[in-house]
Amino acid sequence: MTDGIISKGFTGRRRNSGLDKRDRIPPGQYETDQFPVLSAGPTPRVSLDRWTFKVSGKGIETLEWNWKEFLALPQETFTVDIHCVTKWTKLDTGWKGVSLDTVFSKLNLLSAPNLQYIVAKDVTGYTANLPLKDVINGKAWIVHEFDGKTLSADHGGPARLLVPHLYLWKSVKWLNEIILTENDQPGFWESVGYHNYGDPFLEQRYRGD
Repeated sequence: MTDGIISKGFTGRRRNSGLDKRDRIPPGQYETDQFPVLSAGPTPRVSLDRWTFKVSGKGIETLEWNWKEFLALPQETFTVDIHCVTKWTKLDTGWKGVSLDTVFSKLNLLSAPNLQYIVAKDVTGYTANLPLKDVINGKAWIVHEFDGKTLSADHGGPARLLVPHLYLWKSVKWLNEIILTENDQPGFWESVGYHNYGDPFLEQRYRGD
């Protein structure tokens, strides 16, 4: 881990400004104005007075926030495109949340340079794996508002991970924990045949793509 890994992020910016609309829709995807709801199981209902979010990992301090503490962290509003593995793309989606750069700035990651991956976990035990480099430097957030409104439970509220440059299954709904790991640990969908990384522009939907 090197100095400068944590950026200040940004507020209110569009990630795809200046790009032609056609260049923003990955191969094999179609544009939709809808926001389809897809989940691996029933939708959990998490009360705010019981909500917590934890970050842990070997050799680093475990940190935990309740809802009030989470909202007190620096907030960012931003606009990004999102892409589902079921082939829909929604352009110019607006969100509000906390950058993972902000979360990780509370940790001494320089003391644990071998932690190069994360496992994101929700309240039901569902997991997704990502390289650490893909959730830092302004690439990922924990979001709690969509389109200016409180994020609904169907879309992962109270708070979900959002990693817009990867297929949306990596953006774990109902997030309550991130575990930093030394080795890549396939999550729920990855272990049953989905691609381990999930780049929409490379059409990495399934193992072997």
